[in-house]
Amino acid sequence: MYYVYIIKSKKDKSRYVGITKDLKQRLQEHNRGIVKFTASKLPYILVWYCAFSSKKKALEFERYLKSGSGIAFARKRFW
Repeated sequence: MYYVYIIKSKKDKSRYVGITKDLKQRLQEHNRGIVKFTASKLPYILVWYCAFSSKKKALEFERYLKSGSGIAFARKRFW
């Protein structure tokens, strides 16, 4: 399974959208500061995730959530 997820920084309330095969491990990596892009805004909480059996579909949905209309969609439904 592939997971598309949204995490929120407790520090400044910013959000991050990502994809992973191991959601628990990836959240730990974010909170340990291993992920360069999110290291300065620790700690994070998981806001939302969705599982996909296809990597291609997961990547497409992640790309959508990072687009203008995808951000609007996520704000309306997940934030």
